[in-house]
Amino acid sequence: MTLTFGGWTRTFTDPRLCAAIVDRLTFGGNIIETGTESYRLASTRAARGQDVAAG
Repeated sequence: MTLTFGGWTRTFTDPRLCAAIVDRLTFGGNIIETGTESYRLASTRAARGQDVAAG
């Protein structure tokens, strides 16, 4: 599951903490939205699916 920065409050429940984390991660950087699913996320999901099938 991919979350926008606005969805991070589900993980970091304190809004000030969440804003501070996003601010520090994005300071001086460029955010590139590709509109595609992460290769690493797809790879992890595939590996978990194989592990479940094997177990």
